[in-house]
Amino acid sequence: MIKVPPLWPFVAAMVAIVAASNFLVQFPFNYLGLGQVLTWGAFSYPVSFLVTDLTNRRLGAAGARKVVVAGFAIAVILSIWLATPRIAIASGTAFLVAQLLDVTIFDRLRHQAWWRPPLFSTLVSSMIDTVIFFALAFAASFVFLDTVFAYPDGSLAVPVSFLGGEAPLWVSLALGDYVVKLLLGFLMLAPYGALMAVLRPVKAGRAQ
Repeated sequence: MIKVPPLWPFVAAMVAIVAASNFLVQFPFNYLGLGQVLTWGAFSYPVSFLVTDLTNRRLGAAGARKVVVAGFAIAVILSIWLATPRIAIASGTAFLVAQLLDVTIFDRLRHQAWWRPPLFSTLVSSMIDTVIFFALAFAASFVFLDTVFAYPDGSLAVPVSFLGGEAPLWVSLALGDYVVKLLLGFLMLAPYGALMAVLRPVKAGRAQ
């Protein structure tokens, strides 16, 4: 009989990452002129997909879904305390949809080359996560959830030349956020590959 490892280390890692990201996303990354297109949360949140993928590899899709749901519930509560109700709602919705999608994609690609499941599941899920989160958290159409994110001067839109003019602030933030997620998605392959030997699949025949 195979002894299934406990879920709590994965849940704890997930909660810590999401709670920190929900707090950090409120602060623009005011370096290299990127304050209008990037927040600090963009650098921490992609690690959550690494946690999901490692859980999926170790415990399978069912175990990964349990970690996602547990992480979702606890992280939303912490987010309400650390951030604002609107950020909490946006984060919870985006997190649940994107992470469950990540679990599904990873599971479908499980038996392919080792790098494909974590890479493709992260890239696709990150895009969905970004769209849902920034639309709910910062778009003016959802202002009833909370106050709209704005810079000190009250501006809600910035010039985005490649979009042909001015775009809502949340759109520019979302684009910057997703570019960072793409880069980190590739970088996360390094720790994933390094931990593969440690976090071997529990069930026989599940190794990649």
